[in-house]
Amino acid sequence: MELLGITMGDSSGVGPEILLNAFQRGEITCPFVAYGDTAALERYNTHGVELRSITQPDEYRPGVLNVVNAGLMSGADVTPGAINAKSGHAAREYVIAATKAALAGQITAMVTLPMNKEATQLTDPGFTGHTELIGALCGVEDVTIMLASDQLIVTHVSTHCSLSDAIARAKFDRICTIIRMTSEAVLRLKPEAKIAVAGLNPHAGENGLFGEEEIREIRPAVEWAQAQGMPVEGPFPPDTVFFLAVRKKRYDAIVCMYHDQGHIPLKLLDFEAGVNVALGLPIIRTSVDHGTAFDIAGQGIASTVSLLRAIEFAQRLIRT
Repeated sequence: MELLGITMGDSSGVGPEILLNAFQRGEITCPFVAYGDTAALERYNTHGVELRSITQPDEYRPGVLNVVNAGLMSGADVTPGAINAKSGHAAREYVIAATKAALAGQITAMVTLPMNKEATQLTDPGFTGHTELIGALCGVEDVTIMLASDQLIVTHVSTHCSLSDAIARAKFDRICTIIRMTSEAVLRLKPEAKIAVAGLNPHAGENGLFGEEEIREIRPAVEWAQAQGMPVEGPFPPDTVFFLAVRKKRYDAIVCMYHDQGHIPLKLLDFEAGVNVALGLPIIRTSVDHGTAFDIAGQGIASTVSLLRAIEFAQRLIRT
């Protein structure tokens, strides 16, 4: 039986109510266990969803919301919409537990609801994101995120770092790694896919007039990938490559040089239905493509669409 593990995220944010609402409406149709705190979920359980605390995924029982209960949060600890060190720490522990279960084969894939980086950093100052944490638990260094929607797929040479650090990280070896990961992932979904690589500078540097990263780092990486047989072209000016992919349908995915280069167009095109997929891991992990949304936490109005798309994408990866 395919059994997914869904982490409920930071209990101060919208993750718990999204999970409860999706389950109560019958929108989650596959077997899954939640990783979180039963008491924290009860704090948001306005629809009377039957929660069942378990200690291991193999205790799963259909018809109820099974929670691998971490026992870290009480209902009184939950502070909707507010930074909370305890919930930030607990959210990190849910991810660790689900990752270990996936590595052990106890769950087939993991799907994550949002954490709050600021809250988690109160107890883990080195925390930068789900992907980096899961990568460390899996013992791999080369990881990245792929954002996917029906209209666009993007990957990133760097993610959660400053823009100056992102420029410094746009190096040949790293770009080659991300192109390879992107090629492997996208060809798994679409065997005839074509991939574009974005430049870093305006007009992709325009032959060195506005920067030389394209000449020194990016173009050599594209040529290396082409020599390996990967269906890659570029570097293209960042202000036109998305038009070529989305409007002209010339490319199925774009390798972006930094976080916002890829995130902004994808969220503009498909904010609710975007899915975050971790690449480079020995396990399958997808995630919602939104944050904790503290401004609406506890109101029961957060959309379940991204969670449902993340579950669908995980199932798709399981079967490819």
